Amino acid sequence: MRIIDADGHVAEGASLAVQAMQRWPRHIAPRTDGLGLVIEGRQYPEPTGPGAGCPIDHGLTTAPGLNCRTPAGVVGDAERDHIDAMVLYPSLGLCTPTLRDPGFAAGFARFYNQWLADYCATAPGRLYGVAVTPIEMGATAIEIMREAKDLGLVATHVPPGLRSKNLDHPDLDAFYAAAVDLDMPLGIHGAAGMNMPKIGVDRFTNYVQVHSIGSPFDQMSAMTSLVSGGVFDRHPGLRVAFLDAGAGWLPYFIDRLRSHFVKRGDWIEGGWRRDPYDYLAAGNIWVTCAAGEPLLSGVIDVLGEDFLMFASHYPLWSGDWPESTKPLRGRGDLSDSARRKVGARNAARFYRLD
Repeated sequence: MRIIDADGHVAEGASLAVQAMQRWPRHIAPRTDGLGLVIEGRQYPEPTGPGAGCPIDHGLTTAPGLNCRTPAGVVGDAERDHIDAMVLYPSLGLCTPTLRDPGFAAGFARFYNQWLADYCATAPGRLYGVAVTPIEMGATAIEIMREAKDLGLVATHVPPGLRSKNLDHPDLDAFYAAAVDLDMPLGIHGAAGMNMPKIGVDRFTNYVQVHSIGSPFDQMSAMTSLVSGGVFDRHPGLRVAFLDAGAGWLPYFIDRLRSHFVKRGDWIEGGWRRDPYDYLAAGNIWVTCAAGEPLLSGVIDVLGEDFLMFASHYPLWSGDWPESTKPLRGRGDLSDSARRKVGARNAARFYRLD
């Protein structure tokens, strides 16, 4: 069966960091311990304190034989895991929406997107990149997303929340309209320790605890904003993937949203127009899953099979490379149709890869 990885990551490596430091020496410097960067005076990743991030030297899988530092190495690793194509989300590049100096943020986004496009161009049809943009910077963010589309990048990263706004803020409507016009899907992806807004994890300083609740809370917050805030009503052609939290949370949470819509939807200013299940059926909501999730067949029984996309989390510690696809290829509780859709067909539709 064909398999498309809907949420892999690129390990940018030292060369990109060195180039960035050379271009913006006033904004980017190495951390004193050599494990990460200081950008605009903030540590990336932030290794201590509330919402602490993953220690950078422990971020990758320890499975033997990993070769994630070059495109050729990534393709080889993908073949070892029976993955035909990979959509690569940023790692260091996830910092982009948090950058505050407008000129630096725009320059870094353009630099990063060109670097990632060149990286993926060495393996056409195998590697696809996801763009970054300083989403809060209005017309500049839109122009950078437009340039990224021209570069061949297949989606744009959006954080689960912004410094002073939720994702349903009217200031973002022009950005969402542009994404629809460009046929550019959006991928909601958080990251502990990357100076994004903290949702619930500010109670914890241990990365394991932070990571345990951070991803699902991030995705629930983002979905609440987009669904109850009317974003999909104002932009019915918008496609959004909720990433890095698995799929088991979705039946519970979308039913919880529905209950609030039915009983108190009129309490939302401006009115809450549609049942949350409608946005799922309309193709606004997509979710990634691991191949071995025990609740996957139940999610499909409740919500269907047309919105779920396999994700490996390669090359991070949280993935199962080089056996991340094995459960999907072998599990007997999914129909052949479901396995084909989760394995590749849904991702091909979401990212427009066919």
